[in-house]
Amino acid sequence: MDNFINELKKNGFKGESDDSFETLQTYSHDASLFEIQPSVVVFPRDSNDVKVLIKLVADNKKDNPDLSLTARSAGTDMAGGAINDSVIVDFNRHFRGIKNVSSDMAEAEPGVFYRDFEKVTLKYNALMPTYPASRDLATIGGMVANNSGGEKSLEYGKTKDFVKQLSVVLSDGNEYILRPLTKSELDAKMSQDNFEGQIYRQIFELCDKHYDLIKSAAPKVSKNSMGYTLWEVWDRESQIFDLTKLITGSEGTLGFVTDITYRLVPHKTHNGLLVLFLRDIDDLGELIPKILEFKPATFESFDDQTLILSLKFMTSFLKMLGFKKFLKLLVSLIPDGFQLLRGIPKLILMIEFNSDNEQDVRDKVKLLHKTLSKYRARYEINGFEEDPTEGSSEKFWIMRRQSFQLLRSKVKDKHTAPFIDDLIVRPEYLTEFLPKLRKIINKYKLFATIAGHLGDGNFHIIPLMKLEDPKEREKLLPAMKEVNELVLSFGGSLSGEHNDGLVRGPWLEKQFGVDILNLFKEVKHIFDPDNIFNPHKKSDANWDYSFSHIRDHF
Repeated sequence: MDNFINELKKNGFKGESDDSFETLQTYSHDASLFEIQPSVVVFPRDSNDVKVLIKLVADNKKDNPDLSLTARSAGTDMAGGAINDSVIVDFNRHFRGIKNVSSDMAEAEPGVFYRDFEKVTLKYNALMPTYPASRDLATIGGMVANNSGGEKSLEYGKTKDFVKQLSVVLSDGNEYILRPLTKSELDAKMSQDNFEGQIYRQIFELCDKHYDLIKSAAPKVSKNSMGYTLWEVWDRESQIFDLTKLITGSEGTLGFVTDITYRLVPHKTHNGLLVLFLRDIDDLGELIPKILEFKPATFESFDDQTLILSLKFMTSFLKMLGFKKFLKLLVSLIPDGFQLLRGIPKLILMIEFNSDNEQDVRDKVKLLHKTLSKYRARYEINGFEEDPTEGSSEKFWIMRRQSFQLLRSKVKDKHTAPFIDDLIVRPEYLTEFLPKLRKIINKYKLFATIAGHLGDGNFHIIPLMKLEDPKEREKLLPAMKEVNELVLSFGGSLSGEHNDGLVRGPWLEKQFGVDILNLFKEVKHIFDPDNIFNPHKKSDANWDYSFSHIRDHF
């Protein structure tokens, strides 16, 4: 690898490289249950460095077949999408520029933390709303790579719905601008006698030739991060062709994104939260459609195990929030403490409305509160609740958003094992689906928290396991198989937000069938014929490889 780094420098690479033991250990894992040690980590300074890097790997791939590139920013990926055994390309050190920002769009580089991006957009009273629960840790490049969604997906959709334009360095080592094209613009691209023209011709031919098959393959749920989103690339009715739909969610397997332009939405200034302590999930069948009729902005949930862990490790929030906010959080929990004396609820539901009009929020929350009165719902209206405690509703969001990080850092003898962590089924099936899911979890004696986006039917199930124990490791494949088959039997998707990575890539054929999997493989070959980008993910994944890289120490 020393020779490779020397060649990089000779070719004008201005960034840094690091193959120290400490760095390789740090980059050998992300937030998943996998571990793969890279050979070197490089830190490109700009898009020209990325071009140099890709061209050098392409030129040396024939002589060194194991040479490859895997992009990484914050390393919060839960599926193992940001680790590999060759070259890790860190975009978080230098690609941190926030450029053109207005009330309806913003341009920035992939290494920008979402938390910093949002601070700037809010100055224009604007928001990019598809942030994940890890909003304080994630980068906007990772959001594109995974086609992220989160608590606002019910109202706004996913990251793919907000990408206006991408700058991408492809496998020929050149940077291209991708954006939605009209048919005449597409024809002009396809007439080019170069690599870009070849990609447009081949992807259009693939999408048009298999149009009905591709369209029918789209999962019948509100969001999906499995596979390549081929069904949104070419639309015969609108005559729009959009390669950003293919790059978004591709986990860096088709090219490296160097610049992102997002569409923004107005930030609504008032919001109100209705909270239900649900002691019997049998009520979900009646509750969910009734709540969705009111068109909430957000409909979230977390379970009794998440609540218990949050209360058990409450002091952990002191470091997270600071003393003043922590004290308000404690005070705000007192009323709910009295509710908990009646027993721990099975699920806590959070239904939020927002608007620029304060009275509009009040009216919606109070009407739903009245409608759900028999369920003992309570409500908090931020900024103008009769009890103006700052943490009144914030405590529920803290528990919901920080549950995974809490599990990773505080449960000492077991470790987070996110291998069934992002399933999604249609909400109307949840009354039947959730008991069957619980039965599987109990069968394998998995201690697992369940939190998620109830309005979408998207759940994050995080088992805690002692993976050093062979008996625990033996549970992974059979438990995964039963859960995944249950999800697919309900017409769901194995990933609503977190993507395939090492954990779900091997399930693409089960999810979509062999014909669509072969189209995914063809897409990969068109963009990356020498397989230099992030191998062993997406259509290149197999479970033997993935299972052999599960961590055996923490």
